[in-house]
Amino acid sequence: MPANNELTLLVDASSLIYRAFFSTPDSIKTPDGRTINGAYGFLNMLSQLIAGRKPRFLACASDEAWRPQWRVDLIDTYKTHRTEDLRAATTAYADDELAHQTPIAFQLLTMSGIAVVGTKDFEAEDVIGSLAVKASGKVIIVSGDRDLFQLVRDPYITVMYPKRGVSEVIMVDEAYIEKKYGIPGRSYGDFALLRGDPSDGLPGVPGIGEKTAAGLIAKYGSIERVLEAAIGWEGTGPLGKVRSALDYIDRAAKVVFITCDAPVPQTSLEMPEDSPPDEAFALAEEHGLSTPFQRVTEAIKQAAGRATAQK
Repeated sequence: MPANNELTLLVDASSLIYRAFFSTPDSIKTPDGRTINGAYGFLNMLSQLIAGRKPRFLACASDEAWRPQWRVDLIDTYKTHRTEDLRAATTAYADDELAHQTPIAFQLLTMSGIAVVGTKDFEAEDVIGSLAVKASGKVIIVSGDRDLFQLVRDPYITVMYPKRGVSEVIMVDEAYIEKKYGIPGRSYGDFALLRGDPSDGLPGVPGIGEKTAAGLIAKYGSIERVLEAAIGWEGTGPLGKVRSALDYIDRAAKVVFITCDAPVPQTSLEMPEDSPPDEAFALAEEHGLSTPFQRVTEAIKQAAGRATAQK
């Protein structure tokens, strides 16, 4: 089956490798005994995605800054809980383990001709947003981060949200967002701005929960129209709460909304046509990743319509 001539697959690599770390047994180790389960599981996921979607263009986006200072300067609680609450020890453990695993996985991809894209002071979601708006044809974003739902645009941009690895997923389009949240399909970002997001340390507008936020967006259609109504509102209730939080909303909007004009480096996203060099297979073997890496290379061959003979 030939590759989709226009499909761009944008993978939130930082999100997927983190999920892979917790879903892949830690008994998977390098020949010298170091844990390599996150990289192993991530490469397996990527091979399934490539084989299943056969994109023409592919990019794996990385977090160059998972908590950019410019976002913290605007909302000082942004992702603070990940360093302070009871989950911090688990997060720190995962980060320590992935510190040596992620570069190996990314090096293998780069050696194979797959674009690994990151931008200083920006998160993977900003890289994805900036690449998505420039893509021709359809885009599928693969991420376990709901923030990326705000990029959904029928029929061009869809989010593949993993439930179990990448074998069980939710395909998030505008109809899904409308049904799930009761808001216009392109208004997830507006909804999230009002509601807040405890998982990212964003409090939202005081007194505005998920139901009220959805009701305001559904009624007025966009955050701009909600603000117009609130500015002229003299009573209490939800609009009064919005009016009292205009400063927060102004600052939080810059944090919540994905940056779609980040200075992403010029990189070809076209799927590779040549087989990886022998050095790549040697590196995979050195780190106990030969099996998933072979699956990635075979998926690339299939996506390009080439023979699937073993190297």
